[in-house]
Amino acid sequence: MGMVKDIDVRGMEHCETTALGVLLRHEGIDLSEPMLFGLGSGLSFIYWDSRAMGFPFLGGRVKPFELTRNLTAALGLDLLVEETTSARKAWQNVAGPIDAGRPVGLQLDSYHLDYFSTKVHFGGHVVAMYGYDERDAHLVDTAPQGGAVTTGLAALARARAERGPMTARHRSFTITAPGGTAASPQGRIIPAIKTCADAFLNPPIANLGHRGIEKTAKQVPKWLERSDDPREDLPRAAVLMEKAGTGGALFRNLYRDFLAESAGLVDSDHLRTGHRLYAEAAARWTEVAELVAAAGESGDAKTLTRAGAVLHELARIEREAMRALSKL
Repeated sequence: MGMVKDIDVRGMEHCETTALGVLLRHEGIDLSEPMLFGLGSGLSFIYWDSRAMGFPFLGGRVKPFELTRNLTAALGLDLLVEETTSARKAWQNVAGPIDAGRPVGLQLDSYHLDYFSTKVHFGGHVVAMYGYDERDAHLVDTAPQGGAVTTGLAALARARAERGPMTARHRSFTITAPGGTAASPQGRIIPAIKTCADAFLNPPIANLGHRGIEKTAKQVPKWLERSDDPREDLPRAAVLMEKAGTGGALFRNLYRDFLAESAGLVDSDHLRTGHRLYAEAAARWTEVAELVAAAGESGDAKTLTRAGAVLHELARIEREAMRALSKL
C-alpha cells in the first residue's frame, strides 16, 4: 500500500504532457499544457510508410519521451530514468519513489490498461502513477481516458513488459527541482521555439518536418489505391489526426495556444506571425482530416486530390511560420 498525498490529478489532452503536469505540479511548477508542449519543443511532423505496414502513419510530434527530456533540460530539472528487463526490479523502481512520497511517470503499451477505451497497441503511451494497493495501481491519464483512473497490477505489469514499436524496457521516471526551484519558463521560451523551428526546417530525411508535409501532399491522393479497406483505413487515419490524444490537428492546436501564451510574455513580431500562421495551419489540418474521412466513406478520389492541395498549402504555411520563429 502506497499513496502520494495531495496529488493534483488533472487529465489534459495529451498523455505525455498530462504525466509531466502531474510530476511538475508535485514540485510546485504549474504550467499550462500548451506551455509544457512548447517548452519541450514537442511539435514535429512525420510521414511513415513501409511494405510491412497496413496503412501509412502520420505523426505530429517528436518521438515518445523526447518531450520529457527537452522540457526537464529547459527548466533545469533533474530527470531520473530507470529501465530494466526484470519485472521485479521494474516494480521496485515505481514502488520506492511512491512510498517515499513522489509520483512516477511510466512509459507503457496502452493496449493492456483496463480502463483504456481503444484496444490498440501503442508502446509510446505515458501515464503518471501516484499510488497502489494490493490489487490496483492509481494512475493519471488524459481527460478523454478519465483523468484519475485505476488498472489492475497484473494489467500494468503486462503494459510495462510489452515489446514492439515505440516500447521502452519497463521505463519509469521521476522529476525533481534541484534546490526546490525551476528555471523561469519565460527565459526558456525563445530557445525552445528556435530548437523546434530548426529541426522542422532542416529535416535529415524527406519524411520529416516541412518536407514530410510536402511528401504527404503527394501521397494522400493515392490513398484509395494504397488501402485494402479504404472505408476502414481512411476514417481511422482521420480520427488519429484529430483525436489521438493530441487535442486535434496533429498537435497544431496545442502549438498555436503555446505561441499565443508566449506572445503574452515575449514581445516579438516574429512570434505574432508564427502564432497567426499556426492558427491558420490548425484549421487547415482539421479540414484535411474531414476530407480524408469523407473520401473513405464515399470512395471519391477527387476528395483526396482536394486534401492533397490543402496539404501543399500547409507545407507552405508551416514553413513560413517556422522561418519567422527561427528568427527570434
